[in-house]
Amino acid sequence: MSNATKDFRVDKLGVQIYDSETELALSVSSIVQQYLQQILKQKQTVAVLFATGNSQLKFLDALTGLNNIDWSRVRCFHLDEYLGISAEHSSSFRYYLRERIEKRITPQKFNYIEGDTLQPLQECDRYSKLLTAQPIDLCMLGIGENGHLAFNEPSVADFNDPYMVKLVKLDSVNHQQQVKEGHFPNLESVPKYAFTLTIPMICAAKKIICLAPGKRKAEVVKQLLEGDIDVSFPASILRNQPQAQLSIDVDAASLIKS
Repeated sequence: MSNATKDFRVDKLGVQIYDSETELALSVSSIVQQYLQQILKQKQTVAVLFATGNSQLKFLDALTGLNNIDWSRVRCFHLDEYLGISAEHSSSFRYYLRERIEKRITPQKFNYIEGDTLQPLQECDRYSKLLTAQPIDLCMLGIGENGHLAFNEPSVADFNDPYMVKLVKLDSVNHQQQVKEGHFPNLESVPKYAFTLTIPMICAAKKIICLAPGKRKAEVVKQLLEGDIDVSFPASILRNQPQAQLSIDVDAASLIKS
């Protein structure tokens, strides 16, 4: 059950505002728990797409601490990964997900994007086939400072992308965000290319939950909810998704019209 202080819609996107990031994490983890329990009553396995980044940390701590989810029937995927980075690199998304999810819950399978593959185009094809083998029941998201979803930057995002997984060049805003959040020591160390699930692949999920807590996400949230739905701000596509929910705290909501 949601403990949101405000619950409304902007176009088709559901929006929930919480008093704090802690309240958000606890409430959304409970929503996910109940949703997975419901789906597992209907079929043998479920597929979940996980996001990385600082916006997910408290939520993942709360979710992996819950009981009564049969993780042995959950197949996990992730949204993106850097090209040319090993799974043991502390800033790789595989490392993040292994430490914060897989080691804590032991899912049936965690299907990782192999960022250090020697054949990146074949890796796109391999992961695309894994994603299409079973519909995605739940997709967790964050939003980048330039409005990106996964690594769908404004420069490469396509609302009608023919691909499910693709290789993209990261823009300067993304590079700066990775350094600012402490994932890399300097701009030179941030990989230049990355794998990403595309916008249509993300939107194909049966349920989407986007977390964007904190004061530094206030401008992003304002643009998302009050700007145009346009590829120049990729996250705006969420306003066309009735299965999507944006969960924010009062700090992230501080600039939107009441």
